[in-house]
Amino acid sequence: MKVETILWLLGAGITGVLGLLVWLLLRWRVTASAQRAAPVRLGAQREIPPVLMPVALTRLGPYQIERELGRGSMGVVYQGYELDGGRAVALKTMALVNEFDEEALADARSRFFREAETAIRLQHVGIVKAYASGEDQDLAWIAMEYLSGQPLTQWTLPEQLLPLPDALMVVRLAALALDYAHRQHVVHRDIKPANLMYDPDTRKVKLTDFGVARLTDANRTRTGLVLGTPAFMSPEQLAGQHIDARSDLYSLGVTLYQLTTGHLPFMADSLGQLMYAITHESPQDPRIANPRLPAVLAEIILKAVQKDASMRFQNGAQFALALARLEVVLKGRTPHAKPA
Repeated sequence: MKVETILWLLGAGITGVLGLLVWLLLRWRVTASAQRAAPVRLGAQREIPPVLMPVALTRLGPYQIERELGRGSMGVVYQGYELDGGRAVALKTMALVNEFDEEALADARSRFFREAETAIRLQHVGIVKAYASGEDQDLAWIAMEYLSGQPLTQWTLPEQLLPLPDALMVVRLAALALDYAHRQHVVHRDIKPANLMYDPDTRKVKLTDFGVARLTDANRTRTGLVLGTPAFMSPEQLAGQHIDARSDLYSLGVTLYQLTTGHLPFMADSLGQLMYAITHESPQDPRIANPRLPAVLAEIILKAVQKDASMRFQNGAQFALALARLEVVLKGRTPHAKPA
């Protein structure tokens, strides 16, 4: 082997070792930096750290825990019952000590109970009842009405849509519940199918997560991240502007779009592209996704998702009335069964 070749191989080997050392050093620094950074909550490309919960949780305040119902990025929901009266409840928990740093924890705790009181104050047939709140074992909790039925996400796929009259009824009832909440000066901020419970047997609809949505809003805004579910958010909410009742109605319009087509008005490959589409592009006519929809319904949906809030329904009662009128028309078109 020539001397030049041997020298080249030695040089390449030394360079490779040095390169590997540099790469390992850079990786160590990036990993250490990431571990020190605040955990990503939404729009994250990496796995969200699991919420640390007490082991073998059996009781929270005056409630006995029976089983876990589900988990989210900020806590766990349990089924339980009131020790004193036996009433069945759903207990939504949030580990505030995991979600907020020491500086913000006191404010977060105060906000949590303030928003819980707001939720407890809302008394409407279309809003899940909140009974009480407290803090136990490093968990802040809200005890709520235990509901039968399923989240509307079950009926958002093209092959699993509700019958059109049922979808219209569900959204009409949700609009009336929002109208009540808005008149109490409460904006939900996270209206979407997952926060609407529907029981086909009783045909009851319930809005969930009042108060909790506002608390998570404060946390995610503080960390500079988009809160809620971006696909259902109004342009003004995405822009971080002041929002009012019409933002909730925009989100309800997106929900109606999905319940009647199985698709969302805006789809994108990244969060940035989705935010741009919602704030700058016109939504696709829902009849393109579902040609069987009445033209009047398409008009209602497109009015609800106008980018300019002044062009939308101005309150939930207006939205509900438009749907009620359409329901009457559609019932008139439904063939009556022939007498036996």
